[in-house]
Amino acid sequence: MSIIEQYDLRVKDVFLPNESLERISRGGIWNEGPVWLPKTQTLLWSDIPNDRIVSWNADQGESVWRSPANFTNGHYLDRDGNLLHCSHGGRCILKTDLTTGDITTLVDQYNGKPLNSPNDLVVKSDGSIWFTDPPYGILSDFEGYQADSEQAGNFVYCYSPKTQQLTLVCDQMEGPNGLAFSLDETQLYVSDTSITLPEKKVGHHHIMRYDVQVNSMGEYTLTNGCVFANIRPGVSDGFRLDKNGWIYTSSQDSIQIYHPDGVLMTKIPVPEQVSNCTFGGDSGNVLFITASTSVYKIKLNTQGAQSSACLNKEV
Repeated sequence: MSIIEQYDLRVKDVFLPNESLERISRGGIWNEGPVWLPKTQTLLWSDIPNDRIVSWNADQGESVWRSPANFTNGHYLDRDGNLLHCSHGGRCILKTDLTTGDITTLVDQYNGKPLNSPNDLVVKSDGSIWFTDPPYGILSDFEGYQADSEQAGNFVYCYSPKTQQLTLVCDQMEGPNGLAFSLDETQLYVSDTSITLPEKKVGHHHIMRYDVQVNSMGEYTLTNGCVFANIRPGVSDGFRLDKNGWIYTSSQDSIQIYHPDGVLMTKIPVPEQVSNCTFGGDSGNVLFITASTSVYKIKLNTQGAQSSACLNKEV
């Protein structure tokens, strides 16, 4: 592995002296949407163009978990331990009950019209599901089924499983993609990757940060948006936070780690274009990285923000 580029002394203790990047899978076309299942100590991810979900654990290695998978992309566990999927093919958010195997469509339209192609999602502590809806899954048949968009734009939504209400929380982004809450959930980071949209000669390759507001009716909105970081080279396709609140984001050539103050602290070089990452392992201290055709892991001296909640609940 290339030497890790450290720019900020605050990050030096994150790296363990005898640990390096390890490839655990190869042979995908475009790997995305990694998620860790603590109960079975298993990593799942989407190989989107191959229309499958792949699994890996240390004892059994790699296998196909679901195929066909309706071109799923991002994944997340809900508060009850069910697996949520962003389905490009179904243009919806799906839920898989990991005990029974039952699959349920949670939401597939806004204002009576189909969503574009939900891309990535996160779950807030109150159980609400937040997701982005760019058009990548309907641009061609490569990552879904080619179709025209029936929405007025590419939006960020919040879905309440309790009320089954879908709320548009942000309509100010051209290409919303990855997203994650700050540790106290008062802010939401959302990447804009509109520079990769085919009709865009000039677009964005940055992460936005918004304040999360809720009104007297319990409805959420995102306000006070500002550019948190411009990602170079490449784009922030997906990212996660660790227990320090540091942001671990994809880019063209590495995982870039940002402090909440916006400073780029370090890069973990990866030999392929990076799409996304997540924390997992026994203690939530292994960073799993999906890249073009491969999946990598590296053990760190930290723990994922979402890992703490999952490990404590043993979902």
